[in-house]
Amino acid sequence: MLQKTIIPRLPEGTFEPLPGIHPVLQRVYRARGVRSNRELEYELGGLLSPERLDGAAEAARLLADALASDRRILVVGDFDCDGATSVALSLLALRAMGARQVDYLVPNRFDYGYGLSPEIVELAAEREAELIVTVDNGVSSVAGVERAHQLGLQVIVTDHHLPGAVVPDADVMVNPNMPDNGFPAKSTAGVGVIFYVLLVLRAELRRRGWFGERPEPNLAAWLDLVALGTVADVVPLEYNNRILVQQGLRRIAAGRCRPGIRALLEAAGRDLQRVSTSDLGFVVGPRINAAGRLEDISVGIECLLAETLEAARPLAARLDEYNRNRRSIEERMKDQAQRLLEEHALDGDDLPWGLCLFDAEWHQGVIGILASRIKERYLRPVIAFAPGDQGELKGSARSIPGLHIRDALDEVAALQPGLLKKFGGHAMAAGLILEREDFETFSRLFDRVVRRRLEPEDLQPVVLSDGVIEPGQLGLELAREIARSGPWGQGFPEPVFHGEFEVVNQRLLKEKHWKLVVRAEGYASIHDAIGFNLADRFPGPLPERVRLAYQLDVNEFRGNISAQLRIVHLEEA
Repeated sequence: MLQKTIIPRLPEGTFEPLPGIHPVLQRVYRARGVRSNRELEYELGGLLSPERLDGAAEAARLLADALASDRRILVVGDFDCDGATSVALSLLALRAMGARQVDYLVPNRFDYGYGLSPEIVELAAEREAELIVTVDNGVSSVAGVERAHQLGLQVIVTDHHLPGAVVPDADVMVNPNMPDNGFPAKSTAGVGVIFYVLLVLRAELRRRGWFGERPEPNLAAWLDLVALGTVADVVPLEYNNRILVQQGLRRIAAGRCRPGIRALLEAAGRDLQRVSTSDLGFVVGPRINAAGRLEDISVGIECLLAETLEAARPLAARLDEYNRNRRSIEERMKDQAQRLLEEHALDGDDLPWGLCLFDAEWHQGVIGILASRIKERYLRPVIAFAPGDQGELKGSARSIPGLHIRDALDEVAALQPGLLKKFGGHAMAAGLILEREDFETFSRLFDRVVRRRLEPEDLQPVVLSDGVIEPGQLGLELAREIARSGPWGQGFPEPVFHGEFEVVNQRLLKEKHWKLVVRAEGYASIHDAIGFNLADRFPGPLPERVRLAYQLDVNEFRGNISAQLRIVHLEEA
């Protein structure tokens, strides 16, 4: 097991004071590059103008023409939460704008794989679609778009994934990550891209006088979907994304959200009024993703489309069951992965820098989560493989800071052309397909590429800390300030602090979690602390003095409200 080191997260450059902001939070914001209070204001007026997204105007005109001529529109999505929210948003908004013939289709990952494949286009043609709109996919669907044109179908691609060397000849391409797209918010999720297209479509319909006989929809009413998809896809929360997420969270907390989101939060026992990005990322998102991983993402989409709580609750219960099954499969696969490493005596210095794992019993839908868990444990870029069709292996890759995983796969493909049958993704996650017989060759090449792109210090696990909180400031007031000061997430992480504490009391919960009472040196006040899933790395009994890295939470239990230290790392002081 790699031993982590706590190091300070330091701001770069000089910063002016942020008036009205708690001193500890000023330090936190400076370390995340915030230079003015304006960057902490998350009103809709601060969003980048939709007109700046290249391709959105052309897509809006094509969609407006389709609405005017009552053409059949088919939305083709991806089988994850970003894809599900993108599909739900598209259908709700297009129907509200007057589209009478709009439906969706999402490939089953086990039957058709990812994206707008020729086979999916054939299904679209059988449904008599006339215009296909991809959401959260399509930038790599060269053959699918070609087949659509052969069948006389128009295609609008909306995506955010990185393009390959060849891109499809779509009627319109909307992707902020295309090299010639000048939209500044490159980390916009798939649901954010289609949200922007819908904003431009509404403006186009308004110019055409379309809303003279029908109500004009308020697209902000669906920002709960945008927030969910953005957080669940773990895209960096740059300023534009933070606005979208914060606006969505406000709507959820106020009870103005989709019944399906409310039902999923209910199923997990979460308080709607205290909803946070962690609830979206670790509660709602995984339940929707579980449908796409194990069965069919349409269950998640239908839950998001449900118009009443009564209709949403049975679907949320099914998603909750899928998620429990997913966790069970994941635990079994983690044990198998650990045995694989032990059998090959792989640990410490012997561990490849780029780690590839395969087991013939692994589930295609769970290998991405497995790769993520192994990556977190060993701090290596990890690709987990499961059996695919006709002797193929399907791989899901997760990376660490410093390695752009899609670029690494691109280099492997260049070193041995034909080795990778298909691949795509972005900086931190990717997918690929290769022949079973090429697994060992690929593993060696991947490790070689990773070693070329990383330095030894990149593999040293660290906890980035926002410093020490003075004991006089450590309490409920600051915990509440932090809770109010989100949204926190990828690229804009929730604050982590560190310090040395006396262990007043210690208790092991369920043989996995540490429940502590701690006291800062020289102070009489004590604080509750909880360390989830830390017992395997730090078996007891704990020493009298510990050094903790922790997040500061507001804890409500049986009517009592207090500050709680949520431990992310502990070591002997």
